[in-house]
Amino acid sequence: MARVALVTGGSGALGQAIVHRFLRDGGTVCVPYIVDAERARLESSLDAATKPRVMLERCDVTDDAAMARLAGAVVERHRRVDVLVTGVGGFAGGGLVETDRATWDRMLAMNLTSAFTAARAVVPHMLAAGAGRVVMIASRAVVPPAGGFIGYTVAKAGVIALMQALAQEVKGRGVSVNAVAPSTMDTPANRAAMPDVDPKGWVPVAEVAEAIAALAAESAGHVTGTLLQI
Repeated sequence: MARVALVTGGSGALGQAIVHRFLRDGGTVCVPYIVDAERARLESSLDAATKPRVMLERCDVTDDAAMARLAGAVVERHRRVDVLVTGVGGFAGGGLVETDRATWDRMLAMNLTSAFTAARAVVPHMLAAGAGRVVMIASRAVVPPAGGFIGYTVAKAGVIALMQALAQEVKGRGVSVNAVAPSTMDTPANRAAMPDVDPKGWVPVAEVAEAIAALAAESAGHVTGTLLQI
């Protein structure tokens, strides 16, 4: 049976790799988006065979009501959500003194609140079905927590705590919850932000997508509460 995945952040660099990884297995993928240019790039990467299996919906993933409606629409159309990947995120540098309240709030909203909101919208449907896989995106840079980018560090560390706590809450109910923690990924944004750094040692987004697919597999039901560092 083809699986149904909801991938937040699915129109970004890593997100597109995740979407194509699930499509390769014959799955159907719902991608909420807010940036039209990212939607256009994702659409342009799809062919005639895969385009019908991608559901693109404008949605603010930090909006509880909007995400609840989206999850309900996916279940109404496909009868279930098998996989949730919380891929929305963002980075801002700056230690405590340099980080203003707006930056702090933005880092928490993009990285942590987005994961909470998506999980809160989708996990009840998984529990009702007695099956589901949740994979969150943390960061190798915050294991252990580091200084110099405190908003991002606290938000991504919060993602790890959220994953571990949720894994305990749903334990034994058919739903697994895990996270991947990549180091610096080879993305256009990172290349533009660090033009003087050799990206040879950076992690390809396709490898992160493979790790996510492994944690999301039907056969991975007994792997839960795990942080996979990449």
